[in-house]
Amino acid sequence: MTKKTAPRQEAPRSRADDTQARERHVQHVQDLKDSEQQARQGGEQAGSTSAKAPVQAGAREQPGRFPAQHLVKPGEEGDLATRPRFRAPDYRGSGKLEGMAAIVTGGDSGIGRAVAVLYAREGADVAVIYLGADEDEDARETQHHIEAEGRACLLIRGDVQDREFCRQAVRQVVQRFGRLDVLVNNAAFQEHAASIEDLDDERLDLSFRTNVFGYFHMAQAAVPHMKSGASIVNTGSVTGLQGSARLLDYASTKGAIHAFTKSLAQNLMDKGIRVNAVAPGPVWTPLNPADSPAEKVPGFGAQTDMHRAAQPEELSPAYVFLASPVCAGYISGIVLPVTGSVGAI
Repeated sequence: MTKKTAPRQEAPRSRADDTQARERHVQHVQDLKDSEQQARQGGEQAGSTSAKAPVQAGAREQPGRFPAQHLVKPGEEGDLATRPRFRAPDYRGSGKLEGMAAIVTGGDSGIGRAVAVLYAREGADVAVIYLGADEDEDARETQHHIEAEGRACLLIRGDVQDREFCRQAVRQVVQRFGRLDVLVNNAAFQEHAASIEDLDDERLDLSFRTNVFGYFHMAQAAVPHMKSGASIVNTGSVTGLQGSARLLDYASTKGAIHAFTKSLAQNLMDKGIRVNAVAPGPVWTPLNPADSPAEKVPGFGAQTDMHRAAQPEELSPAYVFLASPVCAGYISGIVLPVTGSVGAI
């Protein structure tokens, strides 16, 4: 008589799993539309490139062009052929955030990872919030670099669209670190569209619930635990300043984030909590190859006055500046453009 085995129990799906599946569905639909359009046009040329050499005005030379590559959402940093630079080896910490505790959403890769590492270098313990299991490896690498700076790191996986998750995440951080001084709202969803007719309810819902609702939820959860001298730093975008023909919903969420920043700064002024935003131009992170067709990627960022995209390590010092009471204690309600272009406001 053969022994019967119990059916294998599948782990229940989380809200974060569902969100990742929705992101991939939106991406798949858009990829099909891109393929159809390319076939109708007889094939597009590779992404636009600049005849001028990329401008190198920083501490070290940065990449100017990238391999043609398209990632599956949400996009893993380890899958990029050209890895984003986040270590900022020429940046020397000086205790600007000594003894503080920070939360960085979307901190497993890209700008979020670069910010988390510099916050640790400046003396802060850092909690990294990221979406799903597919990003565990990226998150662990971020944790490794934070701990290499001599600070503690807490990894929290979940969906910032979920208000209750945000509350639980903040409670975990306060229990672990005993305080909360800085919130960096950085998690984002982006998918291009050639026409407003392509923006169905699913895509609009993903964009606004991640990029706007998520910022509200995290701020609402964090503020009760913050004291005078704390700060919130939001990630805006040059698209929120100038608009974008192919990123209608994303640009709209970033414009909303800029208004949210200015409004929340006024709302929290009496509490001594500062609120500011950084508005990046094109930055080399998994977000963009997970959005753009592969043929568009090589020329990514070439349209800026510097004729290249930024690396995350070129953005992160701005987040340190705005978070530090020593540097920005009299600054609240600003949107700081870091765009690679002159007059990008």
